[in-house]
Amino acid sequence: MKELSDIQAQQEGQGFQFPGEFEITAMGNASADLKARVPQILEGIGLHVLHETVKHRQSREGNFLSVTVSFRCDTREQYDLAHSVLRADPDIRFTL
Repeated sequence: MKELSDIQAQQEGQGFQFPGEFEITAMGNASADLKARVPQILEGIGLHVLHETVKHRQSREGNFLSVTVSFRCDTREQYDLAHSVLRADPDIRFTL
């Protein structure tokens, strides 16, 4: 099985290009104030969060909230770290 870092774009301009601007969505408990916490968590690891891009959407029954935010990062390692620190939060179920 290939590692993600081993995968290369078949053509120039395809795939992840670093440094770059990326979007991440975190989904979790609606009562956890994720709209404020997700950007704070990302800034806490040194990423530049684009606050004007923050969007949120509540689940049909109101139990869960998804928060989508764009950020800038320089390396694949920073991108992977963004997902791992968000997933480590007990109120966040998963990230996309």
